Amino acid sequence: METSLEELFQDFIEHGHEHVLHHITADCAIFGYHGKQLKLLLIRWRGLGGWGLPGGYVQLDEGLDQAATRVTQERTSLHDLFLHQYHTFGSSHYRLHEQQQMAAAFAAELPADSWFFKRAVSVGYYALVDYERVSVRPDLFSDECRWWDVQALPPLLFDHQEMVTKALATLRQQLYFQPIGRSLLAEKFTLPEIHALYETLLGRELNRRNFPQKLLTLGLIEKLDEQRSIGAHRSPFLYRFVPEVYAQALQEGLVLV
Repeated sequence: METSLEELFQDFIEHGHEHVLHHITADCAIFGYHGKQLKLLLIRWRGLGGWGLPGGYVQLDEGLDQAATRVTQERTSLHDLFLHQYHTFGSSHYRLHEQQQMAAAFAAELPADSWFFKRAVSVGYYALVDYERVSVRPDLFSDECRWWDVQALPPLLFDHQEMVTKALATLRQQLYFQPIGRSLLAEKFTLPEIHALYETLLGRELNRRNFPQKLLTLGLIEKLDEQRSIGAHRSPFLYRFVPEVYAQALQEGLVLV
């Protein structure tokens, strides 16, 4: 007989502490780029009826980065993505109240001193993924998983609004000295496309001629002997990131904007 969600949840809250570090979670702000809009992947938490970031407890046999990678892969089905740890959150009181609500929604019988109600510290990560390649998937604690425009997010559960605000600020700061935007573009792109991407991520206008020229001068991108036909008399050349230069820039940093 198939195990119900309520039974799975009850088993987790009764025995989860045998498999996870119950005081540490990894929560991930997963960003994609589509239609000249920056998108954020959110899950609707089962039993709470509200939205938040994908996340989960760190298992006993894995490190923090491994946990964040696992959480992100399980939600997106992607294995090659940019992942960055950006902040630790531990002062919020929201988590306890909403975990109590979740337990009640599942009709779970829990003692007041259950490990599930203990205060947990959250390590925040943000990931940059190719929107077109993502296959979103919910999990035991969620009943929906979908993209939202970062300019039109719903109210977020727990302390996740603070997490998203901090993730966006960190992402924009990092863009000034690391070419992390590669993860959000297709392998081949036009100059207007990479220009629009960076304007969207930074939330400000960039010089239409100087910015692409700087990327070329730094050797980060290169022109291909290929063109994209987008209409009559319009066939712009395609470009790509140079892998060796890109990898070096990620390690050593450079001034992009």
